[in-house]
Amino acid sequence: MITPMRVFVLLFNAGTENEGIHTIRVGDRDKVLMFESEDDATRFALMLEAQDFPTPAVETMDAEEIKEFCQSANYDWEIIPENDALAIPPEVNVEKTDWQVDSQPDSQEEKLEVADSELDSIRRRLEGLL
Repeated sequence: MITPMRVFVLLFNAGTENEGIHTIRVGDRDKVLMFESEDDATRFALMLEAQDFPTPAVETMDAEEIKEFCQSANYDWEIIPENDALAIPPEVNVEKTDWQVDSQPDSQEEKLEVADSELDSIRRRLEGLL
């Protein structure tokens, strides 16, 4: 039996309805980083925090599940090898994220942006990653 490859990803508001996965923007595409090493993922998370970005949680997940999520969300992915010193956050962060730090939508319009069925689908996929 083949053991699934476990990787470490960065999640914001982990375990909440407002959970978000960290991505980097490459051109016009979003990319999820999958770290082979928990220490490298933690180091990356601390560098994000040093850039005044909210501190993400480092979560262990199955690499194939992350790839499936990325395909469904039209994201790219990259596996970061252990001890990859080149894995550093970009100097510029996005102005507005798809998730909110306070986990409360600002307005009724934001609450209605994503249909309930789409939210349920996203929630099921994220729960499947855990």
